[in-house]
Amino acid sequence: MQQPNPGQRSVRALDWLNFFVANVQTGFGPFIASYLASHKWTQGEIGLALSVGTISAMVSQVPGGAAVDALRNKKAAAAWAIIAIIISAVLLAASPTVVAVMAAEVFHGFASCMLVPAMAALALALVGRQNLGDRLGRNARWASIGSAVAAGLMGLCGEYWSPRSVFWLTAALALPALVALAMIEYDQNAAYAKPAAKPGKASAAVAGEPRETIFDLLRDRRMLTFAACVVLFHLSNAAMLNLAAGEVTAGMGDNVQLVIAACIIVPQAIVALMSPWVGRTAQAWGRRPVLILGFCALPLRALLFAAVGNPYFLVPVQMLDGLSAAVFGVMLPLIAADVAGGKGRYNLCIGLFGLSAGIGATLSTALAGFIADHLGNTVSFLALASAGAAAVLLVWLAMPETRDALEEENARDATV
Repeated sequence: MQQPNPGQRSVRALDWLNFFVANVQTGFGPFIASYLASHKWTQGEIGLALSVGTISAMVSQVPGGAAVDALRNKKAAAAWAIIAIIISAVLLAASPTVVAVMAAEVFHGFASCMLVPAMAALALALVGRQNLGDRLGRNARWASIGSAVAAGLMGLCGEYWSPRSVFWLTAALALPALVALAMIEYDQNAAYAKPAAKPGKASAAVAGEPRETIFDLLRDRRMLTFAACVVLFHLSNAAMLNLAAGEVTAGMGDNVQLVIAACIIVPQAIVALMSPWVGRTAQAWGRRPVLILGFCALPLRALLFAAVGNPYFLVPVQMLDGLSAAVFGVMLPLIAADVAGGKGRYNLCIGLFGLSAGIGATLSTALAGFIADHLGNTVSFLALASAGAAAVLLVWLAMPETRDALEEENARDATV
């Protein structure tokens, strides 16, 4: 079976693209809240602005993925998304007013939902589905390194210059991302085609045959089962650190910010170390064993948080978050390629999984807060652990092994 043979320049450029895109996306994290607070925004107004961004991202997941599917030039899709993010950062830095901030949140939400699938499509086009797991692991490693570096740089800028400088830096870091993107060279047909056993054999989408419709995709048991797993994963995961940090660090003094920073940086380091192994192992063992390993860390982490008494114990427990994040970050686009990569709907499938993640995360923060207020933090952690255990059981009992689909396609193609 022939696989794309990407040039070393394109492979390295994709590494740097992941690095700088992670830099840029880090600027739209916790820094927004502190920046707006420094401009006398109330907590309610800040919450509303962040909610606008969250809703925009959720609403844009499916249209963003479908738009990337419709565009043959994935580099153009990624470029326009990066430019929109630059505009968002400039709006935030130049005018922290209600209209500018809301517009920036909307632009950023939709642009991110195009950028993620576009980068996954570039990876698929460069290496093919057979080697996609290893490439996605490499993407996750560079993104984690980029996030950690950016967090440090932006923290220093915000502390020693001004909170506004974080967003000027965000816009500036997007420029080398565009340079790295321009250096990537790939076969545009490869972004559509499934693996072919013979030269010149293209996918249905390239050959002019109709692609799979969204309704066909929604009837696919593999897609629906994994989407349910994604909802349960984020239902368990999204609220966990915030709940633990709020409870355990309440009585701490000046070291609170250091502990919280360590809780963010340590999982990123674990992701950078483990992601390539996750990708290779998923190719060798299959998807289900790796999913079970990563998902099992969720209920264990929630139970440990429920028993935490020492705030410094948070950091080692967060190593489990690194394991889960490494598995989830690699497996989501990999399973999307298994389900829809040869049918012209790869990016739409990523969008549907992204929507599932948004639903799970939104429910997690709302339900965890409600339970904590009425029944206590321990009960809330037990509820999060139950959701994580349900995710493990769903993978164990209902999730098909999606790697088999690729092997079956290869066998069919070999007989043609």
